[in-house]
Amino acid sequence: MARIRGYMATSLDGYIATEDDRLDWLFAHEGLDLGEHDYRIFLQRIGTVVMGRGTYDFLESEDAPWAYGNQRVLVVTSRPIATPKGPLAIRADVGALIEELRALTDGDVWILGGGKLQMAFIERGALDEIEIYVMPDLIGGGRPLFPATGARARPRLLSAGPLGGGCVRLHYAFDQDTDPASL
Repeated sequence: MARIRGYMATSLDGYIATEDDRLDWLFAHEGLDLGEHDYRIFLQRIGTVVMGRGTYDFLESEDAPWAYGNQRVLVVTSRPIATPKGPLAIRADVGALIEELRALTDGDVWILGGGKLQMAFIERGALDEIEIYVMPDLIGGGRPLFPATGARARPRLLSAGPLGGGCVRLHYAFDQDTDPASL
């Protein structure tokens, strides 16, 4: 059974992008050495990448080549994608998607990008783990790490520690048997 994982960066004030969806503050840390937690190492364990439409549109607008040639890519959207940047499939129903993902056996699943999609998985008790990289930047507002949805969870801290350049890594597990109503 595939593990469903999050791996994302946030500013110190809790935002994953500016109000106009810019990531220049994050790209300023591009040369940061994360050692064993490096994105390229993480990606080697991933068989399927799931992203929301906003993340897909952002990646499509970039000049960079499609980075997910070795992974199955699913975009959660109800709108068609006329000319996909890379090979991908569309899914509109998150509940049905979770069942599909749990049946996979060819690597972990990465919920890439926005906090809204991460929250959709957390609300359904479907996110197993999340790695959050807190960057030493205050960007003053923007897209929150976790949008307020009313959902509650109490993830268990697996590890925490400083990395280079003032970055801190937080690694949490979501225990699927915890009843959110008891929080």
